Amino acid sequence: MDRESPSPAEALSARVRAGDARAVARALSVVERAGIEADDLDRAIYRHTGRAVVIGVTGAPGAGKSTLVGRIVASCRQAGRRVAVLAIDPTSPFTGGALLGDRVRMQEHALDDGVFIRSMATRGHLGGISAATASSIDVLDAAGFDVILIETVGVGQAEVEVARVADACVVVSVPGAGDDVQAMKAGIMEIADVHVVNKADREGADRAVAAIAQMLALDERTGRRPPIVRVVATIGSGIDDLMAALATCERDDDLRRARRRQRAEWRLTVAVGRAALARADSAAADDARWASAVAALDARTETPGAAAARWLARRVVRGRLDHVGIATASIDAGTRLYADLFDVSAGAVEDVAAQAVRVCFVDTGDARLELIEPRDPDADDPFAASLRKRGPGLHHVALRVADLDAVMAALAAKGVRLIDRVARPGAHGTRVAFVHPSSTGGVLIELVEGTDA
Repeated sequence: MDRESPSPAEALSARVRAGDARAVARALSVVERAGIEADDLDRAIYRHTGRAVVIGVTGAPGAGKSTLVGRIVASCRQAGRRVAVLAIDPTSPFTGGALLGDRVRMQEHALDDGVFIRSMATRGHLGGISAATASSIDVLDAAGFDVILIETVGVGQAEVEVARVADACVVVSVPGAGDDVQAMKAGIMEIADVHVVNKADREGADRAVAAIAQMLALDERTGRRPPIVRVVATIGSGIDDLMAALATCERDDDLRRARRRQRAEWRLTVAVGRAALARADSAAADDARWASAVAALDARTETPGAAAARWLARRVVRGRLDHVGIATASIDAGTRLYADLFDVSAGAVEDVAAQAVRVCFVDTGDARLELIEPRDPDADDPFAASLRKRGPGLHHVALRVADLDAVMAALAAKGVRLIDRVARPGAHGTRVAFVHPSSTGGVLIELVEGTDA
């Protein structure tokens, strides 16, 4: 029964997908803190995402982004669409939390069940968005919101990173902000799908529009010409034109596919970087190869890039002992034996159809024993045949690896003989593959990937 119970992450994911506002808030807190709990939630939620339209709203400080976002929310609600807002705020130096607060600027929507507003602290993250923004978008997407608005902190051209998580980007400027062209430097211009000149009732609005148009005329790299929309957000003037421009972006399948591919590539890059840093942190204390790489850099005999590539290539196959597999004709007899001899406890018996066996893990502390019996002792499958020929005893040693496919590829490149060319299902939802004893000094090695640590 325990194996059928959902994990905490799966239970929270189910509540999020049911639209439970408290669960959504809880999930956002989890992903913002990062760590193992956040990784588990990502795995439970990610496959349920990809439906929402994500719109980034960015621009210089004082451009009226929050007021504009409030108007966009109101228009979406009038159209019957559920809306979530992530307001990325500066970090408080005292609490580490969002400095401005989430509902301070959009009180009119606070009681609307079809609107969810959340502030997230940058926590020193460059680029105008929080490091947890992409995972937070996943949570809101899974919760069934039709439109997700990302309002970034006002830090000028560093805000270009919002384009990595948005399907469409609105860049907001205002007239009379000094040098109009200087306010729209390179980076920020390139991400815009819609330009908004807010406070367009001010003197200098025509100049601001002309300056943007001139810069767009100079940049022919994309072949696209984003529209320029005049808006007075405080009174709602021009909002209909803005919503029409955003609707055009939403209907542009090529744009949306390109942005989503870009988002996937960026997220993979970030994840690989995080994994590499985690490996580096764990290795610095006791890895001789790490010390060797540091020494090579210090002696100027190797570049940082070359040393990093060499260290990562060697570590890709590194695994830790997960369990020792023991073949037996009877799991019941085996568990009684080990419980009597060593006072250890056994888990539930699991049927692994892909390998024609039943297994039971015995917890011994740092590693485990896996008792294995055939589903049919008289069958012709490899395990049953091996048990009849060799009798009970040591069957294999299992090493847990982080990336089974990468390890298999690395071993194959070294000429190692693999029994499995592709990974197969193992016990407890893991993926496994076996290495032939001829390549490992006579020992059958099982490689295990999965969350069942």
